[in-house]
Amino acid sequence: MAMYKMIGGDGKEYGPFSLEQLQQWHKEGRINSETPLQAEGGAEWKPLKNIPEAAAAMGCVPPPASNIPPVTSTSRQKAENIANAILARDYSVNIGSCLSRGWALVKANFWLTVGVTTLIAIILGISNYIFIGLLLTGVLTGGLYYFILKLIRGQPAALEDAFVGFKLSFAQLMLVGLVSGILTSVGLFLCILPGIYLGVAWSFAIPLVIDKQLEFWDAMEVSRKVISKHWWQFFALLLVLGLVAMLGLIACFIGVFVTITIALASMAYAYEDIFAEPSSKTP
Repeated sequence: MAMYKMIGGDGKEYGPFSLEQLQQWHKEGRINSETPLQAEGGAEWKPLKNIPEAAAAMGCVPPPASNIPPVTSTSRQKAENIANAILARDYSVNIGSCLSRGWALVKANFWLTVGVTTLIAIILGISNYIFIGLLLTGVLTGGLYYFILKLIRGQPAALEDAFVGFKLSFAQLMLVGLVSGILTSVGLFLCILPGIYLGVAWSFAIPLVIDKQLEFWDAMEVSRKVISKHWWQFFALLLVLGLVAMLGLIACFIGVFVTITIALASMAYAYEDIFAEPSSKTP
């Protein structure tokens, strides 16, 4: 029996569901011919009307193949849904709460979190030395966020999770790291303030690619729209986390790996507070 995942109106993935279940929701008006579906085990998202089996079951007539919209439209629609939902309900950034929960997470999983972060930091350092760092920054940072978010959500996490970016959204993670890094650098070079603004505004672009499976520009736009609403709060958060990371240098050089891990976990909690659905947020 064919099974399909779907993207709901809130921009989140659900399923898999049988055609019979989807057919019932179609009758109830909960989904329509434009609802993005993905066959279980498949990689491509398509509107329901463009999947012959599903379209036939719902009584939809698929358009000619030449009229089928590209996958990018699905990512854009999903991105808009995410941004609109968050901006509608609003949010605030609690720096103290993010920092305390980040420290608690690291303390509870000390050797695992610090060990994984240290390894990724070393790999990034080597890749920068041989001039491929800009290509790998998004991929490896995305894997780190994936690893930390699994721990935050109470899921088992292991070293291999930090490298999942190489098989999950590799191209999009590489592009988000490359494009955001270049544009931020240009902004800093031409006039410092635009570079600072963009660097802060795109803080969540990488986790949005790995966690929400958005394409790189859509992730950058969602991050910019959401963060811009309370840009100064994020600037303050990043400033505090930067100072925390520097404490590791002051105390003992090796301690920087601990403080960087705490800063990363704190930032991941800020992301989770904002982008997780209210019903699924961790305490």
